[in-house]
Amino acid sequence: MRTTLRRLGVVSAAAAAAVAVTATSASAHHCYVPMYSLSAPASSNWFVLSAETGADLIFGYQAACDEAADAGYDALRAERMPVGIKIFEKMTIGDPKGTERIPTPNGADGKGLEYFGAGSTLADEMVETWIAGADAHDC
Repeated sequence: MRTTLRRLGVVSAAAAAAVAVTATSASAHHCYVPMYSLSAPASSNWFVLSAETGADLIFGYQAACDEAADAGYDALRAERMPVGIKIFEKMTIGDPKGTERIPTPNGADGKGLEYFGAGSTLADEMVETWIAGADAHDC
């Protein structure tokens, strides 16, 4: 019984440490690049999040059918909005030393590198527009 409890404690501590390490590294990435195509070449250095995946992760929303998902992307393209975002996993672009500075005053203008800390809402708007387009489609 003691061995089981000790193992459970070790496993719990390891899981807590893994969560803490993951949360720390994820919070360091406060910028992203808008993507206007999901067919770009893949790279192991980038974490890519499509509007559809973002809708599921943030709101638990899933399109009722494939055509509804396509309608969501059509809505994004009609508004000239990105269809996904990508985050560089090794460091924050423009802040490789992790000083938490925002290196550009244009970091929330929807025209390039975006910074959450500069008040960029582009990623949120992307997900909301995709949901509205997908939800409006009858399957």
